[in-house]
Amino acid sequence: MSGTADTLARILIVEDEPKLAALVGDYLAAAGYAWQWVADGREAIPAIRRDAPDLVLLDLMLPGRNGLDICRELRSFSDVPIVMLTARVEEIDRLLGLELGADDYICKPFSPREVVARIKAILRRARAPADLAGSMLKIDDNTHRATFHGIVLDLTPVEFRLLKTLAATPGRVFSRDRLLDNLYLDHRVVTDRTVDSHIKNLRRKLEQAAPGQDPIRSIYGVGYKLELD
Repeated sequence: MSGTADTLARILIVEDEPKLAALVGDYLAAAGYAWQWVADGREAIPAIRRDAPDLVLLDLMLPGRNGLDICRELRSFSDVPIVMLTARVEEIDRLLGLELGADDYICKPFSPREVVARIKAILRRARAPADLAGSMLKIDDNTHRATFHGIVLDLTPVEFRLLKTLAATPGRVFSRDRLLDNLYLDHRVVTDRTVDSHIKNLRRKLEQAAPGQDPIRSIYGVGYKLELD
């Protein structure tokens, strides 16, 4: 099932309620997006590998396989944006979903217009080079180049991915495990203290570019966040 041919991006809806999926799909099509729908959790990963959508709307409670398991496996091989849809509003579910790598979380019942607005914001953020707090920090994924206060940062590939992850959501606290998921493309087994070492090196290079400024904050017992105030 799909929307119009003239599209901005392709959205995969993983939802077991046909009427809800069709309603959201209609709004996506009206906004210029193409969309596909699968109702069984077991079909999600094969559909993503086959069709390479630009964003996944993922229900939490699905037949065959739940959304958290799908999110966990998806993050093992793809950084495609994930928006979770669910009627489970408990805080532990929300935190667990985002910890596994979801980019946003919308509770049912919701407005389809809100879903489309969230999708637009996420895709715009994902596609554009990061330009945060004016000219303070710029990250260009296409050229693999980052600057801080106009100074080019001499980053290793791992440090670049670390900075990119933190900068994707300034102010959000990332656990060491979550950061590790984004650092190594081969998903090698390393200790969480590896993140501390990379953070130390990244801080040193940011300090060299702008003496006296350290935008990376350590949250004791939790992880790290980037502040660009």
